[in-house]
Amino acid sequence: MTAARPLSRVSLRRQTRTLAALLTLASACCVAGGPNANAASTDAASWNLDRLMSTLGQKKSGRASFVETKYLSIAAEPVTSSGELVFTAPDHLEKRTDNPKPEDLVVDGDKLTIARNGHKYTLALTQYPDLSAFIESIRATLSGNRFALEQVYKVAVTGTGDDWTLTLTPLDSRMLKTISTITLTGTRDVLHTVAIQQADGDHSLMRLQNDAAN
Repeated sequence: MTAARPLSRVSLRRQTRTLAALLTLASACCVAGGPNANAASTDAASWNLDRLMSTLGQKKSGRASFVETKYLSIAAEPVTSSGELVFTAPDHLEKRTDNPKPEDLVVDGDKLTIARNGHKYTLALTQYPDLSAFIESIRATLSGNRFALEQVYKVAVTGTGDDWTLTLTPLDSRMLKTISTITLTGTRDVLHTVAIQQADGDHSLMRLQNDAAN
């Protein structure tokens, strides 16, 4: 593998959508355990954003497998990829894609590293405010910090503990040029799907498999 080098602006824009998804990917890793039996009595009236943030923020590390399907205007057929998601507290995140082509996306502290096609690209998130905002929103979710999350997104929760939907809409106009909404669905502390709607009409759906259950 070649030495690390700066990521080009074109590649950076291409990766921004993936980085946006890291918010939900990290959450998926952290909820790798089964549903919390103690939460079984939670009713619709008490299931709100604070309760969801508290539930997702309880687990601080884990892993989950994923299958992601992207619907792109430039592709005649949907594009499917699969791999593994890993989180290690306090700030290590990984998205390892195995198929159709290997690619590793790793965040350590304020550094992002992307490895693909025999090359490694690295950058400091502090130099890219948009990407830094995405990563900070990840950490806000992991820590259950509703205030920090709401600095980046308009946040809406619907449903109950057994069947909830979390919708994130970027507040920053620059983000909205790339991502329209990120929608998560799950059951208590288990995340099931992640849907990303892009501003250009492209969209993706990620289905998550609890590795602990394999």
